[in-house]
Amino acid sequence: MRRLLRLLLLVALVGAPTVGFAVQPDEILADPGLEARARNLSRELRCMVCQNQSIDDSDASLARDLRILVRERLQAGDSDQQVLDFLTARYGDFVLLRPRFAPHTLPLWLLPGALLVIGAFALVVLVRRQRGTMQTATKLTPAEQVRLAELVERQNE
Repeated sequence: MRRLLRLLLLVALVGAPTVGFAVQPDEILADPGLEARARNLSRELRCMVCQNQSIDDSDASLARDLRILVRERLQAGDSDQQVLDFLTARYGDFVLLRPRFAPHTLPLWLLPGALLVIGAFALVVLVRRQRGTMQTATKLTPAEQVRLAELVERQNE
């Protein structure tokens, strides 16, 4: 049993995703300030291959190319917003892990809240209906009350 637990622990540790190791040493900029900006931007950009990872976390070759592109743009003097604008112009809003609040992205921002409100409303209606059903189901007619009293008397005899 202990061997099995050790084996499971080893598999869990080895199989765990290694976050932050995707950036290769040859990509890192010499200027710590620019590197910090590049890492922050990389965390905001989606890997177009993995789609649910940032380019900072992805080992895909496209993610590496995007990380290098971000660093090149920063070294050229672009601001963070200019880098994001450049990449969204090239790849669309999909490249952003957190899409911008714009008319064409309104459903992304409003739909979760709307679904939450609709779900809460449906839950309230369901609970109220359930209460009404339970209250009417527990009331006995006078004939049923008489019959119940007779059954209880027979049981007690």
